[in-house]
Amino acid sequence: MDTSPASLLRLLVPKVPFIARTALWHTFWLSPTSSKWDLRTEITVNLIRSLLDSPEPTPLLKQQTWSLKDPGIKGPMWISKVTLPKPQEQDIRLVLIEAIEHLKETEGTYTTPAILPVEAEWTGHRANVRHDRPRLDLSEAQHYERLMGEVTSPVTILYFHGGAHYLMDPASHRIPASRLAHHTNGRCLSVRYRLSPQNPFPCALLDAFQAYLSLLFPPPDSFHNPVAANNIVFAGDSAGGNISLALLQLILEINRSVTRKTLAFHGHSIELPLPVPAGLASCSPWTDISRCMPSITSNAQYDYLPPPLGKEAISRFPHDEIWPTDPPRGDLYCDLSMLDHPLVSPLAAQGWTGSCPMWFAYGEEMLADEGSAIASLAARQGVTMVWEQYEAMPHCFFLVLEHLDVSKHAFKNWVAFCSKVAGGAEGNAGAKLETKGTWFAAKTSKETAVDVESLAVCSQDEIKERMQSAKVARMEGKEGEAKILPKL
Repeated sequence: MDTSPASLLRLLVPKVPFIARTALWHTFWLSPTSSKWDLRTEITVNLIRSLLDSPEPTPLLKQQTWSLKDPGIKGPMWISKVTLPKPQEQDIRLVLIEAIEHLKETEGTYTTPAILPVEAEWTGHRANVRHDRPRLDLSEAQHYERLMGEVTSPVTILYFHGGAHYLMDPASHRIPASRLAHHTNGRCLSVRYRLSPQNPFPCALLDAFQAYLSLLFPPPDSFHNPVAANNIVFAGDSAGGNISLALLQLILEINRSVTRKTLAFHGHSIELPLPVPAGLASCSPWTDISRCMPSITSNAQYDYLPPPLGKEAISRFPHDEIWPTDPPRGDLYCDLSMLDHPLVSPLAAQGWTGSCPMWFAYGEEMLADEGSAIASLAARQGVTMVWEQYEAMPHCFFLVLEHLDVSKHAFKNWVAFCSKVAGGAEGNAGAKLETKGTWFAAKTSKETAVDVESLAVCSQDEIKERMQSAKVARMEGKEGEAKILPKL
């Protein structure tokens, strides 16, 4: 992502009057969030909201290209760029398609993806260097060797970046990935999964599945040795949280329904059932592509995410080389007929039994209801579920508002969960965890216990009905795009 001073200046100068007005309203307690936010938060959230809801949206390819600009590597991080080769065998694609078909409740359209090499970045902490210290001129193998020289725990975080499925990559998320590696004393493998709309569902999920198996069973000439599942944590933010949960649900579904006994992968014969990871830890996971839950509107005042767009607004959205697609598709990530599929929208999943422990952190944001529904269902099905929600905080607040005490607290808890579930050399440390829900008050971080099993604001039947209704409305053209077309 281009965060150069010149780029930021071009972005912010036209917004100076808006920033001044926002500061004035906050100072005189005229803003509805003045009692919950400090001035910096007020300006940041309102500024992002104004950029995402611009009356003159930028074409998708230009947005995507801007978000993929590499900021460079410097400071206290080790980065080793790798390419995970594609297996000659086709088994991972075949079991993915089998799982997709088995989870279908209605007809749905998707394109079977090709298996391709997957790029990724090993990320670790580089101690005792300034933030402006340049990257050493070494080979990628040497960078990995240096990285591993500072790793003192077995924690391995498989990280999936956010970006609404069509923006950003590991380069944009090097700072949070390196911080996770630093504070867990471990390492992250940050995956450059295929982006939409050029590569719709299930391309990104196939890449994620290939990355996980590559940790367990390294392809030839890999830098890393085999990593035990009980030392791996799936992690991600926003759309990356979606991929994390979809990958976990895919593994559970393979173990539930796939009839084969082995899976061929780079010459390995992997016995089924597949091992689940030690844990899943996600910041504001986006679990409902249909965006049908009540908090989409009820929590909008605390969030910067754009509202759902009407059909007329969609018709005016600028066309470019990647949008609309050919043939036309009603959603960036998938065909509209797949909106309520569990591997597209994990909110639709009915079964989490057999899952690893999970940790969710949300603000009082537009996506909160979909996360609480999954947490509630998983807890009722016997999954260890740690739920944290922070009053008046927006989407991915502890990655966006790092200066806040509540953000530091949330990030610390993210690290603690990863270390606890995956830090043991033997066995799964997740057994030490208990299901727990906590509400954190704005500014003070005062904690109030909540019952995770009763978090859901809608029953499973109501959720199913809402998702189906939203899908039908989109297919009939009564509702437009939602988060999938932020107007940067």
